[in-house]
Amino acid sequence: MFEKAVADTHATSHVFDVTVADFEAEVLQKSVEVPVLVDFWAPWCGPCKTLGPILEKLAADYNGAFRLAKVDVDKEQELAGAFQIRSIPTVILVKGGQPVDGFPGALPEGQLREFLKHHGIEPAPIVEPVAEIAADVAPVDPHAEVVRLRAAVAAANETDAPKLRLDLAIALLNSGAAAEAETLIDALPANLATDDRAIRAHAHLRFLALLKDAPPIAVLEAAVAADPDDLQARHLLGVQLLVAGHPAAALDQFIEMLRRNRSFAEGLPKRTLIDAFRMIDDADLVGSYRRKMSSLLF
Repeated sequence: MFEKAVADTHATSHVFDVTVADFEAEVLQKSVEVPVLVDFWAPWCGPCKTLGPILEKLAADYNGAFRLAKVDVDKEQELAGAFQIRSIPTVILVKGGQPVDGFPGALPEGQLREFLKHHGIEPAPIVEPVAEIAADVAPVDPHAEVVRLRAAVAAANETDAPKLRLDLAIALLNSGAAAEAETLIDALPANLATDDRAIRAHAHLRFLALLKDAPPIAVLEAAVAADPDDLQARHLLGVQLLVAGHPAAALDQFIEMLRRNRSFAEGLPKRTLIDAFRMIDDADLVGSYRRKMSSLLF
């Protein structure tokens, strides 16, 4: 009974009903942080009654590695139409603010686990609260971490080597060796290419690429001060600040771009914010600016 109660608690925390009113915030935006499975179903649908409980069980088993959004197509016909749902149940996987895969019909649990694994979604351990937190650990020297991981990759077997190469790529990126990091990330197998850390690293690399031959921060600040509507300069200023380790100041620039002209360069302000959210490893900061973005878009 106790184990069932624990499982029910975890399932509830990762399973929710979604409507057209909150789909953008609860599915598209939240998928920047964690993948979201969207289950299109209806109370009268027989296969839905088979699939639904399995998906909810997996949401509990995976403990936050993905969220499960439930869409009752009878109540949310607009959402069903937007996704061109032709039959139910239909499941859509949303990552990074975009639908990336899906399937119709009720799959067995084994195939569902394979589907999740294919997209780099693995069960997360359930961490019980502890009474005391250990003393602060000294930050890892990225250059020392590169040396350690090079040795680990060289000694690893075929099963462990890909994950260690991703670790090495991130360490290289943190140490400033972007070109080698990009080579390693581009060579990752499909299951790791969609790993959250790989997605964050790709976003970091895209921002670095934008700064090739870009003016320094002081020059860009002067350009923005002279013409606040110079959104190209404001965009590069934000990227410079982000790469330099000032995420809040960078997001301020991107939000201001969105406020001034959301359509600039075919939606660059929104795309840049979403990419920045992928890169920034501060859930509270990202959540705050996601709300600011939503208030400007809706």
